[in-house]
Amino acid sequence: MRVPLLDLSEQYRVLAEPIRRELDDILRTQSFILGPKVEEFERALAEYCGAKHAIGVSSGTDALLAILMALGIGLGDAVVTTAYTFFATGGCIARVGATPIFVDIDPATFNISPATIADFLANHCQRNAQNELVDSVGRIVRAIIPVHLFGLCCEMDAINELAQHSQLTVIEDAAQAIGAEYPTKKGGARQAGTMSAVGCFSFYPSKNLGAAGDAGMIVCDDNELARHLRSFRQHGMEPRYFHHVIGGNFRIDAMQAVILKVKLPYLNGWSAARRAVADIYREEFTRRGLTNRVTLPAEPYRERGLTNHHIYHQYVIRTPQRDALQTHLAQRGIGSAIYYPLGLHEQKCFAQLGYRAGDLPETERAARETLALPIYPELTRAMQAEVVGAIAAFFADNG
Repeated sequence: MRVPLLDLSEQYRVLAEPIRRELDDILRTQSFILGPKVEEFERALAEYCGAKHAIGVSSGTDALLAILMALGIGLGDAVVTTAYTFFATGGCIARVGATPIFVDIDPATFNISPATIADFLANHCQRNAQNELVDSVGRIVRAIIPVHLFGLCCEMDAINELAQHSQLTVIEDAAQAIGAEYPTKKGGARQAGTMSAVGCFSFYPSKNLGAAGDAGMIVCDDNELARHLRSFRQHGMEPRYFHHVIGGNFRIDAMQAVILKVKLPYLNGWSAARRAVADIYREEFTRRGLTNRVTLPAEPYRERGLTNHHIYHQYVIRTPQRDALQTHLAQRGIGSAIYYPLGLHEQKCFAQLGYRAGDLPETERAARETLALPIYPELTRAMQAEVVGAIAAFFADNG
């Protein structure tokens, strides 16, 4: 049985009629850029997340870039983040002229480790004469970007406490975690992207809430920051044709906005379906006695009374025999993917930062061992049995 890594065709089949109606309305009015349809989606997304402001932008990457620009982060600054993430996280820091400071991850969750952030801040930084926090070469440390990877929130209480103590801004990269919840120390759940100064999402088609192309969103509660961000997405223009700052062309298309607004009411149901798929995987791996051969995804908040304790954007297992297993699955017609084959600190474009092999051991081990298996709401139990059966056959043949 062929099992694709992702199949979006059934989702579109169910929603084709309302999506086409909305697109026809856009074509009829010829209102393609921003406008009332975008504002409707922004309001709906803000309400869903529990944020005061939502600012639609052209992609998740541009969301990060616009945030960094609006916060004035640039040349001579440094931003602490994870090396185990999609390139945009580190790339956007570099694009504004700042330096990414990569720290290691928690080996169970793959998210940035608060302990490694604390170690960097305590042992590699000091205050200068202006009371700014600077690293060992004098770069001003301005912010922390935690990435809620694969649909699981980072340990935000600890990260926010570190940031507050060091007077740093926290920017949440929630590109893979829309709707994911975190159990805060203050009680109750908060959603990814809303637990700090500002957060951002990607609506790349493969995301849990996916557009028909590129699109993104920024969320925040600060009125002034929201105003700046709305200006930055239009070349820093406010009012029309008056430019006080240099921004970019980061506007979301109205077509993407209406597609996403149609899909948004289904998001929690899709996330629940993904968790059900994850539960079946766990049952199948356990039933076949494979839990000592592969490490299954961590669920640290499962027993904390949250609905969306994990939204499973990806279902990522780990095994030292990852590459051979992926080849075996491909031969069986089963899709899989490696996210990510190198930590950002190992990428050639960041060689000038001077990281060496072994500097971030958990990131490097995850890059060697992790493999994403098929997961989407329409994945059938029979397809999952095929996937786990193929993995069982691999280990039967390979000791």
